[in-house]
Order: sequence, then C-alpha cells, then structure tokens
Amino acid sequence: MKSVAKSFVGARRSATGLAEYPGEMPESLAEAYAIQDEAIALVGEGIGGWKVGRIWPPMSERFGAGRLAGPIFVGQVIAPGADGLIFTAGFGAAEAEYLLRIGATPEAGKTSFTLEEAANLIDVVHIGIEIASSPFAEINEHGPAVTVSDFGNNNGLIVGPEVVDWRSAGIDDVDITSRIDGEVINTARSSGFPDGVIGSARFLIENMVARGIAIEPGWWISTGAITGVHPVKVGQHFEADFGRFGTLACTIAAQPAITAAAE
Repeated sequence: MKSVAKSFVGARRSATGLAEYPGEMPESLAEAYAIQDEAIALVGEGIGGWKVGRIWPPMSERFGAGRLAGPIFVGQVIAPGADGLIFTAGFGAAEAEYLLRIGATPEAGKTSFTLEEAANLIDVVHIGIEIASSPFAEINEHGPAVTVSDFGNNNGLIVGPEVVDWRSAGIDDVDITSRIDGEVINTARSSGFPDGVIGSARFLIENMVARGIAIEPGWWISTGAITGVHPVKVGQHFEADFGRFGTLACTIAAQPAITAAAE
C-alpha cells in the first residue's frame, strides 16, 4: 500500500503521468482508503475539505457503497478567478458542485446520522467547481477503489458565491448547467442525488467517523458532480451556471511540478 501511495504522491509532485497503475490495484474500498490515508500522511499538508463522488450500479452493489470520498488539501481550496489545474499526462475534468462547509463537530461516539443531523453540522453552502484530475489517465476506468486510492481523483476546489438562506433556498431543485468554451454540456439538478446534497454530507461525515478521522469545522464538502464529470483540456474555459445562485467559471491550465518526487 505504501509503495502505491508514494508513487501517486511522487507523480503529483512532479506533475508527471502514470502509464499504468503503480502496483496491485485495491480490491476493496477498505484497501483503497488505506492507500489514501498513507498518501495523505506523505503529503503532510493540512486538509481543507473532502470531495464526494458517486458510485453507480453495478459497482455500488459490488463495493457496498453508493459514494466515495477523497481529500482536498488547504492549498487546493482556491478563490474565483484562479485556474483549474489538471495533470496533462493524466486525467482531467471539471464538475459543477455545491460546496457545504462544516460548522460543528458531531457528538462523540456517534456513528450514524439522519439527514437532519447531518444538515445541522453545516453552516454555509456555496456554489463551486471541483477539478478532478490524476496522474493516472485511466483512473476512472478500473472502478471506485482505484479512484479512491488517488485522493478520489481530486486536484482542486474553486469556491464560488454563497447560497443565501440555503436551508429554504431549494438548492436541490435548481437547474444547473455546465458549459465548456460556451457550449452547453449538460443541465441537471442535485435532486438526482440519493437524498440530495445533504445525503452527500451525511455520507462524508459517516465515512470520516468510520475511518477515525476527526472532523474539523471549516472543512468543505464538495458534494458531487451534478451535471456529470466533464473531461477538459488545457486552455479550455469551464462554466458552472447555478441559475439564481450565480455563475462560476475557470480556465483550465497545466498543473506545474511542486517539489521533487517523493522518495
């Protein structure tokens, strides 16, 4: 597990691609999260939030989960106007997502949550864009465990405007449109998620508790790709239109090398 984590962290730091999976692919989500935990420790940077992604049938039945999680590091939580960075030799996509910020920690010892209990841990909601990218170009072609093992295929989060009075704003019932270079790619609503965006928050909170990760106020939850996972290339312009809640956009750029690859 540690060698796989080192390979992914090294490739991310050097911004180089991985032609093949760097080791034996995990066969379960437990194995995948163990690799993810090893990689988080190697990065050594504070976490600013977590992305949530869907696991679709039949994979959801095989792996016993309908969603997955991956870390978003503090330096990857960025303001509007910044570029969305992708690994040019790997996989890159942009996604329109609601971002929920954790405002309170759950009761000690509690392991399961109702939707209302999960919502009570959220203080604000914003519109946003997740940049999904990995040095491994085939990351989404081998099932959710492989996706989980490389930070859930995340490489950044652009935080847009706040949704005022989010509890009464009907966030799950707004048409959201994604565009690339001005062309409409898809329009959808987050009501298509199981239990909406709060369902994603509940999953993330329970996932953290089960993994023994202490939940921190201020963390963002990127709740899932509402209109889909849209592959992008360097130089393209991605726009997420949240209707009455506003519009957020970014230009896609190449992820530069950060430091020498992990030893």
